[in-house]
Amino acid sequence: MTTDLTLSTDKVIAKADGFLGHVIFNNPECHNAVSLEMWDAVEVALSTFAEDDQIRVVILSGAGGKSFVSGADISKFEKERGSKEATEHYNARLSVVYETIENYLKPTIAKIDGHCIGGGLNLAACADIRIASAKSRFAMPAAKLALGYPFDAIRRLVNAVGAATAKQMMFTAKPIDAETALRLGLLQEVVDEEALSERVDELAATIAGNAPLTIGSMKFITTQVMHRDQSARDFARCDEMVGACFASEDYVEGRKAFMEKRKPDFKGK
Repeated sequence: MTTDLTLSTDKVIAKADGFLGHVIFNNPECHNAVSLEMWDAVEVALSTFAEDDQIRVVILSGAGGKSFVSGADISKFEKERGSKEATEHYNARLSVVYETIENYLKPTIAKIDGHCIGGGLNLAACADIRIASAKSRFAMPAAKLALGYPFDAIRRLVNAVGAATAKQMMFTAKPIDAETALRLGLLQEVVDEEALSERVDELAATIAGNAPLTIGSMKFITTQVMHRDQSARDFARCDEMVGACFASEDYVEGRKAFMEKRKPDFKGK
């Protein structure tokens, strides 16, 4: 059963479909450029899905078949980024959403169909897994626009593709195609456009069918591994989450299912 969430703007669509949560950037006439209002709605959707025990995987995508997300909505700059104070507010809100996705306890998949540029590339880099159609293109054009790019955005790209490749992408501001992005490690898979939704849903369903407590612990521990401040790593929480897996009903179910040669029915408990 699919349930649509009520949000403050129709430029973002959020819906729950069984174990899957979908967040869709719905501004196709502007290549899914994102306004402040849209970021606020995305945060609400993510918060709702985080609190819903039924949702096990969240898929991020763009409407229209031409773009994933193309970055900030320039038509909103005068209102949302027309002064120093407004720009600082916009950047702070944007940072919160990016960090929410990057540190989300549930797995996230970026389903990319078309252009993935600037802020869209940063958004995709926040996701755990990135699957793209063969027609997709990726770029960080900041150097062509004289824009400053913040530490965390560069850190995420470096984590995805390595420092030298990230610098080449940033310094040249030239786009790369999907196959190149796959070779560089930015993408995990490239599929034909008509197969994209089916493949992402299949992958999400596979993840959703595995033990939620184990996946959650792996996700959290991975974020700690990648934490830029090593002294801030929460090893105690890592150990606690691993222990919770072994103390869970799902651990019992997993062993029984293995011995009985059947698919386990995990409850996240």
